[in-house]
Amino acid sequence: MKTYLYLVLVVLFISCNNPTTNKAADGAAKGSQPATDKAMTADEQKVLSPDTVISLLKAGNKVFYTYKELQKNDSLRIRQTENGQYPMAAVLSCIDSRVPVEEVFNRGIGDLFVARVAGNVADEDVLGSLEYACNVAGAKVILVLGHDHCGGIKAAVDNIQSGNIAALVKKIKPAVDAVKTSGPRSSKNDEVVHDVAVKNVEFTINYIRAQSAVLNKLEQDKKIKIIGGLYDLESGKITFY
Repeated sequence: MKTYLYLVLVVLFISCNNPTTNKAADGAAKGSQPATDKAMTADEQKVLSPDTVISLLKAGNKVFYTYKELQKNDSLRIRQTENGQYPMAAVLSCIDSRVPVEEVFNRGIGDLFVARVAGNVADEDVLGSLEYACNVAGAKVILVLGHDHCGGIKAAVDNIQSGNIAALVKKIKPAVDAVKTSGPRSSKNDEVVHDVAVKNVEFTINYIRAQSAVLNKLEQDKKIKIIGGLYDLESGKITFY
């Protein structure tokens, strides 16, 4: 009997002094979960402001590039989003395999609409997608996300005209022409490629505002914000514009 009581006391002592156990107990008591552990609900999306969403994107990226990724319960999110979705933002990104969009913001299933095309350019299909994301599904931010060392940008800088790449180059060419340089206008010139990538993000934002009356009005009414960013392949950090 004494041995049994001793073991019980030891177990209780260990449990009471275990931070993980305490945290789990506190969470269960409060019914709380980490923000990244569950998909966003309609009520949560509704009260978000564009500025809050931008802050969440910045905070998520910081978690990513400081290598402190939080666990995302995908099996739970699959069940939660089966009959509806309430993402907080739409991201127009390049197709580059080195920029996995949800990952670089430390977000999971149900958090972001993502449109991907080489050079993160827009056309009427992309505009329609972004209009759906914001005007129908309630996203509060459109982020045009470029990145350094972009293959689409390099193709435009070098004016590659093979196949359908020529049509892509045509969309990026205004950004190339807008960048002034004293060095060679070549994809081997990292400074030129970087500057064109930044300018291309700016021009794509301008295109969205000019060609979509729906999104322009939503922004004018302060219901959404349209912003830009550039992802650094070396650090994983995004510079927001």
